[in-house]
Amino acid sequence: MQLSGIKVLGMLGGAAKGTYARLDQDDANFEIYYKPLKGFIEEKEFDGLDLDVEEEMSLSGIIRLIDRLKADFGEDFLITMAPVATALLSDEPKYNLSGFSYEALEVMKGNQIAWYNTQFYCGWGDISNTDTFDQIIAHGYPANKITIGLVTNPENGSGWIPHNILQEILLNLTTRYPNLCGIMGWEYFNSLPGGTERPWEWAANMTRYIRNGQSQNPTQRHKLLGFSALWALADFNIKQSEGEAPKPDAFDYFSENEEV
Repeated sequence: MQLSGIKVLGMLGGAAKGTYARLDQDDANFEIYYKPLKGFIEEKEFDGLDLDVEEEMSLSGIIRLIDRLKADFGEDFLITMAPVATALLSDEPKYNLSGFSYEALEVMKGNQIAWYNTQFYCGWGDISNTDTFDQIIAHGYPANKITIGLVTNPENGSGWIPHNILQEILLNLTTRYPNLCGIMGWEYFNSLPGGTERPWEWAANMTRYIRNGQSQNPTQRHKLLGFSALWALADFNIKQSEGEAPKPDAFDYFSENEEV
């Protein structure tokens, strides 16, 4: 994919806790757990890393990790974050899985964070209307750094929005925020309407919705991202590839804001 100009990012963290607790220790312990992460990034030659902090971490800890990644891999290395939508509006623990203030992080390190893969699902945000997105922008976050995170299939979590409704919401948002960053989907492999046989149809639909049928202005390129449990990919235009794509094994995914 990279030979075709596609940016490939790894994803660190998520619903499985432990990663960031280990990276949020003293300098000696940080080095112990950072070393294999650095080696993995080098081995896979990732273009960046999505930091999905779904456990408590200190502001100084996440800043240290960002600074180290930039120092080791250069300014062109993409660093993205994956906050739940409510975390961009409140620092209270019941609304923020990460522990630190994203508002403070944006002020201190915003120039090193490419964009926020904001989760508008599983009870942590709502994209059935534009209210939550509008509130995030009113809090001072630039629209060109807020990616709208969606569940691509109701089997992947609560908060799935039918495409006929989603199309109207995205038309509204791209009209009012023409520099909207883009769309993120969890997960790619079973995205509707095509499902596991044709998941790229989701990407094609999202591209059409955010462009509103118009040719894309090259200065306003939207991000279109699809994440899966075993791998992540990011591209502005996802096309069907030759052969069978790998599919994650079956698993149960729960959010901390859902009853199990």
